Amino acid sequence: MRKTSKKFQAKAKLVDRRNYYAPQEALDLLKQTIWAKFDESVDLAVKLGVDPKKHSIRGTVTLPSGSGKTKRVAVISKPDKVKEAEEAGADLFGSDDLVKKISEGCLDFDILIATPDMMGAMGKLGKVLGPKGLMPNPKSGTVTQEVAKTVKEFKGGKVEFKMDKTGALHMILGKVSFESKALEDNFFAALAAISTQKPSGLKKPFLQSITISSTMGPGIKINSKIVAEKLEKGGF
Repeated sequence: MRKTSKKFQAKAKLVDRRNYYAPQEALDLLKQTIWAKFDESVDLAVKLGVDPKKHSIRGTVTLPSGSGKTKRVAVISKPDKVKEAEEAGADLFGSDDLVKKISEGCLDFDILIATPDMMGAMGKLGKVLGPKGLMPNPKSGTVTQEVAKTVKEFKGGKVEFKMDKTGALHMILGKVSFESKALEDNFFAALAAISTQKPSGLKKPFLQSITISSTMGPGIKINSKIVAEKLEKGGF
């Protein structure tokens, strides 16, 4: 732990904690703070200017450069759609049989997709899936008839985001091995998607604070005003 702490502290000194960096500057700096011996994830944390008790912010975004993470996708559908799920590359697929397996504790997947006609049977899984954020939801695009298309999208880099009870959301932007331009493209795609969820009539800034970090690295604060201006102009 002492050795790890020294490495972290050395890298943390590269970051001015009082500064709010421009996005590209922050991503370049993040590359300098890497010290772990594995391909760390690049994580995004956004504090939103809404009351979590009054608003639910969630959605999906397809990262143009991918997430760098292979996701296991499960599909629950009527028998006529099971073959479609299998051919599209789903890792788990089934009907009432899969509902039963999940109720017994089978959670070997990252994304669960369900067709609308199976949502009645899904009700019994709420206590199992809800706490883990795995319950299919129309807002996240995981309740759909377009099984093949949705499986391929999530396999190809589509990721979910959801605000937590503190008004913050967290999501992966890629891996530290990605080129800076690829991370920048993913960054702005993510922020653009999040911004579409801004409640109408909100007077204060929606994007209150933005921070990026690698899995083992220090947080780097980003100037949210610069991001908001670029999103408004579409100049990214």
